[in-house]
Amino acid sequence: MIVSKKEFTSGVVLLGVFFVVLAIMFQPIFKGKNALAYLDSMYNSISKGSVNYIASLRGNVKDFGPKDVAIKLSYSSQEQAEQSEQLFGKAGVTVVRDGKVLEVKGSVQAILYSCLDDADLMYHNKSGELEGKYGIEARRTTYNWWTSLGLMEKAFNGQKEFKVAKLSTTVKKKAVETAYNYYEIVPMDITDELGVVIFSLIFYVVYTLWYGFAIMFVFEGWGLNLGH
Repeated sequence: MIVSKKEFTSGVVLLGVFFVVLAIMFQPIFKGKNALAYLDSMYNSISKGSVNYIASLRGNVKDFGPKDVAIKLSYSSQEQAEQSEQLFGKAGVTVVRDGKVLEVKGSVQAILYSCLDDADLMYHNKSGELEGKYGIEARRTTYNWWTSLGLMEKAFNGQKEFKVAKLSTTVKKKAVETAYNYYEIVPMDITDELGVVIFSLIFYVVYTLWYGFAIMFVFEGWGLNLGH
């Protein structure tokens, strides 16, 4: 039984408007996408734009200074070892493969600079350049760098070269992982869509409260109240 027609009617109207807006949000009217897909894409782009550490990592590698290394890297498959052999070859260091094992000798700076160059191509979605460089799919190249850096970290720790091991891990996590995970997403600075960001956050709060008050008015108008 409705005890307050005014409150009940207000609640129904608010709910009606809520669902009309919801229906509009699911229409592909935001650059060919619905509101949720558009905002998800925008926030992914903003997130990518905020995690480009490649330039600062180049500085870290430069500050580390010149250092020659001699390490052995054991891969899980011969195919990956063959593909990874190209990475070190392009970096300009000496690499000898024996089955699934690579013996790498040369400048750690040259290796990490080359890795950062490839990560930068991947970050900016220049997969064609990366594929032209190695002749394999861009994601595979990036994955091979990720694997190689992990093996390098293990090898350096075994030699008690903890500083270079840490640097290899930092490049792996902040450059290679980021480039791989955000591949094909266009980076964007938050200031490019600041108005949309502010509006979406305010809208989210208001829209949530709108639904809450609509439900409350419907139930109170219906005579359902919480008490203690």
